[in-house]
Amino acid sequence: MPATRQELLTRFDAQGIETQTVDHAAVFTVEESRHLHAAIPGAHSKNLFLKDAKDALWLVVAEADRPIDLKALPAAIGSKRLSFGSAALLTEVLGIPPGSVTPFALINDTARRVNVVLDAEMMAKTPLNFHPLENTATTSISPDGLRRFLASTGHVAREVKLPERG
Repeated sequence: MPATRQELLTRFDAQGIETQTVDHAAVFTVEESRHLHAAIPGAHSKNLFLKDAKDALWLVVAEADRPIDLKALPAAIGSKRLSFGSAALLTEVLGIPPGSVTPFALINDTARRVNVVLDAEMMAKTPLNFHPLENTATTSISPDGLRRFLASTGHVAREVKLPERG
């Protein structure tokens, strides 16, 4: 069974990672969440669940408004050609539905199938905002808190300056 929101928040508490969570109506896209950006301070995110031509899985986490060049991304992160992972694969590996993609879902990737890439520019901001495994809330966390959490899942997150479109 995938972890629940409460189990995630309990894990943060057990690790001494400070977070703050705000409940809101469900949002499925960055566009739908724009109204929350003013009410919840910090960097808001977009989270891309990708699969490369060799079937390696990638979670690329960047600031919501960062225009990522998906054609240049493989060279920047060391992958093969990338495409979006299917909803079924997302649910199988990260235990969440589309619209709830978050680095916190790596709690469910116990086989460590997903390669994690964090945008270096985003990681210089604080707090960072992500869904707590469901898209009806936003959890704020410090960059160091996110690093500690990811390390606790066994994932080695790489911080990379992501290539921009245009």
